[in-house]
Amino acid sequence: MIKILHVAAIAGLIGSAVWAYSIKYETIRQTEELARLEREITREREMIAVLRAEWAFLNRPDRVEALADAHLPEIVPFTVEQLARFEDLPERPPAADEIGAKLQALGLAAPTATPGTTGSIPVRAAVTPTTRTPAR
Repeated sequence: MIKILHVAAIAGLIGSAVWAYSIKYETIRQTEELARLEREITREREMIAVLRAEWAFLNRPDRVEALADAHLPEIVPFTVEQLARFEDLPERPPAADEIGAKLQALGLAAPTATPGTTGSIPVRAAVTPTTRTPAR
């Protein structure tokens, strides 16, 4: 019985040693992976800095203007007449009474002229009753 306990204890010690070494080697692998990723991040940040510097150089207004003058001499600025002329704009549609038109289409109302159109019905001025104050 004691031999079985000794064998179990030795097996437990060997198992725990294997487990500890596996954790150690996994930690070493993770550390190396982390160092590799940090180097990659540093390299990418340096590349971004280089690209920003190139963009700042290429995006200078004087350089862009010189390139435009050299390669696009026939282009002139837009004028308002190039976009649209007043004569080309469509006429404004007449104001329509949408509710009245729907009622007429349903046959529920007699056609009436809307204010502002030709043949409209004159509107009387609003009359309010006047009140007199009693004489003293």
